[in-house]
Amino acid sequence: MVRRAGNGADLLDRGKSRRVGALAELWPFLRPYRLLLAAAVAALVLTAAVALALPMAVRRVVDNFNTEDGALLDQYFGAALVIAALLALGTGARYLLVTRLGERVVADIRKAVFDRVIGMSPAFFERLMTGEVLSRITTDTTLIQSVIGSSISIALRNLLLFIGGMGLMLLTSAKLTGLVLLIVPLVIVPILTLGRRLRGLSRENQDWIAQSSGNASEALLSVQTVQAFTHEDATRAQFADVTEKSYEAARRRVNTRALMTVIVIFLVFTGIVGVLWIGARDVRAGDMTAGSLVQFVIYSVMVAGAVAALSEIWGELQRAAGATERLVELLQADDPVKDPVRPVAVPRPVRGEIGLDAVRFAYPARPGVLALDDFSLTIRPGETVALVGPSGAGKTSVIQLIQRFYDPDAGRITLDGVALADMARHEFRREMALVPQDPVIFATSARENIRFGRLDATDAEIEAAARAAHAHDFIAALPQGYDTFVGERGVMLSGGQKQRIAIARAILRDAAVLLLDEATSALDAESERAVQTAVEAMAKTRTTIIVAHRLATVKKADRIVVMEQGRIVAQGTHETLVAENGLYARLARLQFTEAAG
Repeated sequence: MVRRAGNGADLLDRGKSRRVGALAELWPFLRPYRLLLAAAVAALVLTAAVALALPMAVRRVVDNFNTEDGALLDQYFGAALVIAALLALGTGARYLLVTRLGERVVADIRKAVFDRVIGMSPAFFERLMTGEVLSRITTDTTLIQSVIGSSISIALRNLLLFIGGMGLMLLTSAKLTGLVLLIVPLVIVPILTLGRRLRGLSRENQDWIAQSSGNASEALLSVQTVQAFTHEDATRAQFADVTEKSYEAARRRVNTRALMTVIVIFLVFTGIVGVLWIGARDVRAGDMTAGSLVQFVIYSVMVAGAVAALSEIWGELQRAAGATERLVELLQADDPVKDPVRPVAVPRPVRGEIGLDAVRFAYPARPGVLALDDFSLTIRPGETVALVGPSGAGKTSVIQLIQRFYDPDAGRITLDGVALADMARHEFRREMALVPQDPVIFATSARENIRFGRLDATDAEIEAAARAAHAHDFIAALPQGYDTFVGERGVMLSGGQKQRIAIARAILRDAAVLLLDEATSALDAESERAVQTAVEAMAKTRTTIIVAHRLATVKKADRIVVMEQGRIVAQGTHETLVAENGLYARLARLQFTEAAG
């Protein structure tokens, strides 16, 4: 089965393929629509019953075709028309009900999967590509919609036709039915044998499709980097390779299914021809009427068609079972970071005291490399603390742990004395505002991007936040001002403009704790000075943690914490740290000397 480099988690371990019984996992989504399901089943049973009654009417017509009573013949033809009308109405009702049911259930599944995934911690996404999640939400749910809205109802209808047809065949002619039953083992063997192989190929095909989506998503989201390094051909080749593997898996699946269909249909209809030959001899001998033979023929064709349809639909059901497994994996996936069963309330009002006590932490993808090692730090309410140090010192890890995107391997992190692990994540995160190094800009207007900080904010509050972040002037100069669409990931904006919108968003949030992770790294000197003034004004009334490489941006911090290899090596004001002539002084000399040069 498929294994993919970099995705070695249990979630993606697909060495084992389950049976069609995996479709039972869909019942929780079907349960709320039991009445609709019951109506669909009733329509299905009605159409199957009417279809099974039709050959009886045909037998009466054939057996009485030469009768002198024209009225009786008219009644038989009239009855046949009534049956045909009922069959048409029942089929239409069945299609309407099951299709509506399928669309409703798939919409619920998509919402349930998205609701589950959007709340997962970043640790979860270290193990699963975003493109694969999207593939499951789209491709896999489309398969399930096809099965619920079509395949299952067709399968049940054909199963009823098979059972009912076999029973009525037995009543029509026990002798001919016995001969037909001799064919059944010959048909079942290839279904079971090839069906097992088909199930594995279906799952493999879906896995490769998911990886193809993941690769495409990653490449398209990084298209400028791909083009800048002239890796278009290599990226095309990589995508083509995965797509070809997906095609090969699909080709093997299609070939197997086609072979199974050929074998089953040939065996079934060969058997029927032989049985009809014997039946025709019985009619000539007077052992059965022509109408009975016609009735038996129709039932035989129904049963044969039902078996052929079931053999085809079996493959669809297996594909849907694989898709169901993949979606259920997401719904039941274990998030490394969990809210407590009985969360403690966030202290009110929030003062903004942050505590990290003997914290040890390594990222799940790099368990052997400590990002923080016995890290202890207390940040007082309203204090502005800057975290500085070389790359890889663990500065951003502190920011991520404070938001509880990850849990530490050891130690404790608190907000106003209450452990983050004891509170609901969405509750304490409401008291934090983040400006990341790579600001996230959504494919909407500038106004709505800022409003993301607080969804109930007024337009006046949004504009005030933009002015505070020195973003108002460039936003007002856009073609439609605040209502200008900024493109996917903010492609219409410069790096500095994106950063200022992200800062405006944080200002609008008006949280007790402000987290700035290289928040001014993309700004020019003039914009940086203006934003720094805004940040300093905002920091006076809240706890502020600043991660910075450029020491000029943190000189006015109340306290500067110098980090190296996940530990605190020094802390104090800019002047005291420079006087100590340690790591900070060395970094300061390098930066300020370069700036002076």
